[in-house]
Order: sequence, then C-alpha cells, then structure tokens
Amino acid sequence: MLQCLLPVCNASLLDWTFESLALAGVQEVFVVCRSHAEQIKTVIKGSKWSKPGSGMKIVPIVTAKETFSPGDAMRDIYTRGLVTKDFILVMGDLVSNIRLDEVVRVHKERRKQNKDAIMTIVVKECGVGHRTRPTGDSAVWFLDSKTSECLHYQPVTLYPPTRIVKLPRELQENHPEIDMRFDFIDCGIDICSVEVPSLFQDNFDYLDLRRDFVHGVLTSDLLMKNIYCYVAKEGYAARVKDTKSYDSVSKDILSRWTFPMVPDNNHPGGHSYEHLRGNKYFAKNHPVILARYLSLICCYICPITNKMPKKKSTCNVGTNTLIGSSTQILDGAEVHSSVIGQNCVIGPGAVIRESYIFDNTCIGSDCVIEQSIIGFDVTVKDNSHISKGCLIADLVTIGPNAKLEPFDRLSVRREAGVTGESDNKEEEEDSDIEEIEARQGSIKRNMGSDSNALIWPDGPLNEEEEEDEGPENFKNLRSLRIGDDVSDLDIFDDDSITSESENESSSEEDSELDTDQVSLTGGSESSVGDAAESEFQSEVKQSLERAFAEGHSLDNAAVELKTLRMASNVSLTRVREAVISAIVERIQLVEGGGLPQRQEITKVINRWGELIDRIGGIDPVETITLLQVHCATSERMPIFGQILAALYQIDVVDEDDIRTWHKLPESRAEDEKPGTTRENMKKCWIIVSHMIQQFNAQESESEEDDDTGGEEDEEEDE
Repeated sequence: MLQCLLPVCNASLLDWTFESLALAGVQEVFVVCRSHAEQIKTVIKGSKWSKPGSGMKIVPIVTAKETFSPGDAMRDIYTRGLVTKDFILVMGDLVSNIRLDEVVRVHKERRKQNKDAIMTIVVKECGVGHRTRPTGDSAVWFLDSKTSECLHYQPVTLYPPTRIVKLPRELQENHPEIDMRFDFIDCGIDICSVEVPSLFQDNFDYLDLRRDFVHGVLTSDLLMKNIYCYVAKEGYAARVKDTKSYDSVSKDILSRWTFPMVPDNNHPGGHSYEHLRGNKYFAKNHPVILARYLSLICCYICPITNKMPKKKSTCNVGTNTLIGSSTQILDGAEVHSSVIGQNCVIGPGAVIRESYIFDNTCIGSDCVIEQSIIGFDVTVKDNSHISKGCLIADLVTIGPNAKLEPFDRLSVRREAGVTGESDNKEEEEDSDIEEIEARQGSIKRNMGSDSNALIWPDGPLNEEEEEDEGPENFKNLRSLRIGDDVSDLDIFDDDSITSESENESSSEEDSELDTDQVSLTGGSESSVGDAAESEFQSEVKQSLERAFAEGHSLDNAAVELKTLRMASNVSLTRVREAVISAIVERIQLVEGGGLPQRQEITKVINRWGELIDRIGGIDPVETITLLQVHCATSERMPIFGQILAALYQIDVVDEDDIRTWHKLPESRAEDEKPGTTRENMKKCWIIVSHMIQQFNAQESESEEDDDTGGEEDEEEDE
C-alpha cells in the first residue's frame, strides 16, 4: 500500500496531512504524486475537502514515471511552472496542529530585508529520547544564536555511527555566537521562496531535501543563499516516515497531543468516536460490540474458529486504545494501547498489545499480538503468536498455531495476490519477490497449516543495502522499526567506531578543509554539562509521565530510559535517581494514613517498582540510598518506611541489602550539613533500624521453632 494512504487511527495519513494544512489556514494544495495516482485521486474525491464550502482546494498533479525523489519532483514543479509565489512545502505523511500563519509572517518579513533568505524550516524542541524523534535519522543543527540562521546541517545516523561533526572555521569567524542543537524534531514543514524549485533545476544531484538541498546550499560558495529555522514553541508536528514513527504518532494522537485533531473531535476520516476516561475511543456510528456489554455475545460463533467462546463473558479494553465501528471484541479478549480498524473480530481470549489492526481483519481465539502492524483483510487463526515488530501485509492468512519471530515480515504469495496498475517500481518488487520465494526453504517458521504467506528475509536483499553509508543503510533502518530497541543492534562494535584522528586523515579533501570538530559523545565545558544535566532530568520526567499516563509496559519504559541515557551520556545513577523520584512522587498521600495509604503505596510499587532494576546495573544498596535522599527532601518523608517495605516485598531490595545499607556511614547522614534534610535522613536510618529489629525477631522465632521441632523429634526417637 502507498505510504500516504496508510490508516493512522482509522483515517488515511493523507487525510491527516490535509487536516493539518487546513488547520494552518492553507487554502490551496497541489498534491504531487508519481505512482498510484488513481488511488490518490479517489481518496481526494471521496474526502470532505472535495465538497463545496470545504475552504480548501486540492489539485492532484501526476509527475513523470522518472520521478524517484523529492528533488525530481521539485524539478518537475519548476518545469510545469506551478509555483508563482512563496509556498509551503510538506510531505504527504505530516501530522501537525501548528499554526503556520506566524511562521509565514516571519518568513515574509525576513524576505523583505534579505532576498537571499530562500527557506524557513520549522523545527520543534524535544529531548534526544523523545519517542517521536527518529533514532536513526536525526541531525545536528548549527544556528546563529541571534537570527536563527541555519549555518550548518549534519545528518546523524546510528550506523555507521556519527561521532564527529566538522564545522567550517569561517562560520565561527563570521558568527561569534553559534548554537549547536541536537534536540530538534524536523517537522518536515518548509516555507519556501519562489526560486527554490529553480535551484533544484540547476543542481541535478539534489535528491533529498535535507541531506542534499539544505546541505548543498549551506556549503556552496556560489549560491550565497540563506536558510533559517523557526523553532515552534507550541503545537505538535511529526512525520510518519517508518513503522517506528507510525507507532509514535499514533500514540501521540491517542494521548491528545494533536488536539484539536483528535478522534472524538475532528477526525480526518469523518468517523465519530466517543472518548472515555483513560483515552479509550469507541466508534459511535455502527457501534463496537463488546462482550461485557452484550449478553447475546455468548451466542456468537466466531467465523474463524467455528467454536463457542469458552472464556469468562467479559473483555478488557485498556488505556490509549481506539476501536473502529462494527468491530467485535469477544469473551476474555484483551486490547491494550492499540488501534483496531472497522469490521474486525477479536476472538475469545486473544491478547493485543501496542499493535495496529487494519479493517476487516479477524484474530482467532487465544492469539497473542505484540507491537505489530496487521494489514487489511488478514486472518490470524487460533493459538497463533505474533512477536514484537512483525508486519503482516493485506490478505495474508496464518495459523492455526502459527508462531512468528520478532520483526518477521509477511506478504501474500503472488498467486494469491491482487493485480493492479504497474510501473517500474512494481516490476522491481516482483523481481524481489521471485528472489524471496527462492529463499523460503531456508527460513524456518511455523506459519500454520492454512497459511498463504511469504516470509521476507531479515537481512538485506543485496550488497548495496548493506554497504550504503547513509540513512538507508540496512542496519540503520533496523532502528526505525516498530518495537525495535537501539540496544538490539550491533552498531557499536570496534569496526564501526571511527576515531577522531582517523576522521582527520581519512581524505586529502578533509585535511585541506579548515574546520573545528565537535564530538557527539560528550564535552568538557561545565556549562554544557549543567545544561545537558538539566535537559536530561527534564526528558526523564517527561518520559516517565508518558509511561504513567499511557500505561506502558515496564520493558518499554525501560527501553526509552536506556535510549535517553545513551544519547545523553549520563551515569546510570542519575537515571536510577530520576526513576525513584518519579515513582515516589507518583504515590498519593492519603489523609489519615493507615490502611488506605498502605494500599496506595502497594498499588504504585507493585506496578512500577521493578522499573528501578529494569534500567540495568542492579544496585539495591544504591536504590535505598537514593530513596532516603529523595524522601528527606519530599512530602513523602512520613511514608519512607512503607515504601521501602513495599520494595522489599517485590524483591527489589532484600534483607541483606537493607542491613548493608544500614552499616554505611552515609546512611546516617554524617557528612550532611546541619538542617532539615540531615534530620530527615537520620529519621530514615532510625526507621530502618526498627525494620532490622523485626528481621532479628523473626529469625529468633524461626530458630526457636526449629529447636522445638528438633526436641520433639528426639523425644519421638527415644
């Protein structure tokens, strides 16, 4: 399926882009497309934007078959003479609620004073661990501190890992204050002057907008053009460029970061949804059928299994979930943090977590689907397990008892496929499928006796994909998959790391270029360290707030924190400190304390306490120290002992750890300055003293029981 027609929260991605542009005040849109033009025209014709009074005119433009890149499309736009004034350039994968009128105003005012200011790029600040920020396709931006002129742009990839950025020295001579920014989300929104297309026409090597055009303009000694950045302080904007960003943007929509573009208010697909507590969305037109709401569901016979439901007559729909119209969720089924399309059937006992199920798909009984994307009209038969990161194309059938490995990709065999319009790209895909079919014998998977699926190999199809040094490198693309974790990649081996000295002597051209090198692995300036520390603490807080609000699994929350730590180059202690602080502050103080307070502590610690160890480097003694330090300066000081006891109950700390900590001089706050914090830390130490007394008493009772039992045994022997 064409990427821009993929359903995002049950509306095509292109509809989300149109809605974003309408919200920004755009009145006329040219949609430039190469392949699947008829499909795109059909979507446009069937959308609300084609109706009179919609307020926005959409004109589809079909380019030549030779158009394979954004650069080619810009050259075609220039040749056709479509653009006669400054314009907004976006891709058909944008989701945004940013008001662009202010950006356009700033761009026009700047153009009045500087005719060479040809482009304004919209960016958003975010932390390096933010889920919407692309892990393997980001960039370092160098901006003039006063004017926000973009002076240098350097793409950053995970593989090959980008370690050093070279900044031409003359930039520093002409711009005394330069900001190095590695915390931007590129929104994919550009305000362009009318001469931008002509620059593509003059430079046929410009293919990508950022890596080629922006980098080329900034490094050219002939063009003498300027590009600026606009840092949007409010609003949301992101592109759906891969399956990981598909997952991130979908979660952001469900979490209402895109308001007013949310399912229950302004759904681009024209559907009507009811919004319930916990960000649960249920279709209102042709309502959803849930087992817990209809007793008649017990009489429903699943079309896949042809069996009556045997589970308890209830289903569980978790937070951050959207269910499309006419979908049926049967007895005992669970759906968490997922999007289910229209006319789907989720069979008895099935469990779906953080996944996306497209329209008309049937999931059999007792199936498990985790962090995967399932296409249109797919059938997953009974007792099948789909692991994280899997992609299943339209019309595929698997099962029963299928078991897919993480990141498996399945499509329907050619004889079962549907033919349509073809072009050179589809002919290349047919050639790929022939090669993949030839490899099927070497791929060992249990896809079930009724499967019609073709499984794609995990590695690259050709050597070019493996050897590519840009973002399209196969190992780099792996980091952009749904469910993937940077730590899963073997990207930091000895061969992949280029030293600074090697970088300097790698080519004669580099040695002649007068540059300063900036390391991406850390710096020595204290001011930079303080800023990085502050930024890191802020991002950890935001990450944990999202995890709490959206009910993330412990593994997913830990992955995000690990990624953030790697990107920020901070110690594990700092991460553990932030996690403990967030969990403690998550506990609500109950007036009067007693049993209700203990229940509140148990609820939070049982749900999130193990996250302290999931982030790596288990150190229970340090955990107790950090808990003491935080509680000594927090309103949660009175419940320190109960929190520690709860951590003890779930084995985050054990008795030996508590005794070891109690013997440390630091635990008695001997080096602390006199004051409230020191007094509270001493109180914590006294509380633990009482716990140790209880441990000793329990041991004594146990020994007495053993002695008594032994005496009775001796009497029996006599």
